[in-house]
Amino acid sequence: MDKIVNLSVEVAGVPFKNPLIAASGTFGFGEEYNELYDVGCLGGISSKGLTLHPKDGNDGIRVWETASGMMNSVGLQNPGVEAFVESGIAGMRRFGNVLIANMGGHSMEDYTTGASLLSDADIDMLELNISCPNVKSGGMAFGIKAEVAREVVSEVRKVCRKPLIVKLSPNAENIVEMALACEAAGADALSLVNTFQAMAIDLHKRKPVFNNVYAGLSGAAIKPIALRMVHSVCKQVHIPVIGIGGIYTAEDVLEFVMAGAAAVQIGTVNFNNPLAGRDILDALVELCQREGIADINEVRGIC
Repeated sequence: MDKIVNLSVEVAGVPFKNPLIAASGTFGFGEEYNELYDVGCLGGISSKGLTLHPKDGNDGIRVWETASGMMNSVGLQNPGVEAFVESGIAGMRRFGNVLIANMGGHSMEDYTTGASLLSDADIDMLELNISCPNVKSGGMAFGIKAEVAREVVSEVRKVCRKPLIVKLSPNAENIVEMALACEAAGADALSLVNTFQAMAIDLHKRKPVFNNVYAGLSGAAIKPIALRMVHSVCKQVHIPVIGIGGIYTAEDVLEFVMAGAAAVQIGTVNFNNPLAGRDILDALVELCQREGIADINEVRGIC
């Protein structure tokens, strides 16, 4: 008889049935994937990245495949916070897992107004994407300098009445300093890493592939760096960390947990294998059984 494995975890006081969360920007609001398998088996779903107002996203090529990964320049195409509250939440609620609303912004007002609206909505957690460029300060992302991130998280904390996850960019000047600043500003948890800034060139056209020149790199190629960053941050902060970056297999999940992550997000793999969430979860149970792990929390942070 197979040994029972406990995969339940807790992040900032919120219980998850297992550590697998569908990453923002790769899963929509869950409906399309639910046609392929019961996405309710996942621990949670992080919504498509929301902004206060609807966005059409970027022009030109938006996705580009690269060795062991992909680049994207989607530009946060989304229906806006109000539309999500009115019609998106109900659809996600029926899956029965933790509902995380992912939100970005291009000004302090965007963040605080959006966070206030979502705090009154039926969500479980708010994931703050601070990788967005601050249009009122020359376009530098909020998540590059620790002091800027501290300010935006502090202001959001004042209006946010849900557990607050802050999603960190690997392009930060110092990822550990950034994590500590967000913790001090009131974050309940951290998720990392977001995509790495990257570039692709069309040699036939002799120009960059993306209209914005640079795009976000994700996928298996970034896993070793993401794992190192998660490990470094987990050793310094006292709040839970959700690991993200190139997670394709059950072994990858366990590595991030051993590095200190309380949960993980799976993103790009959903494009490679639309059944990835279900497949990884099944494989994770089998892997823990083979490794003699009765409770996944036993091995959290052992490295």
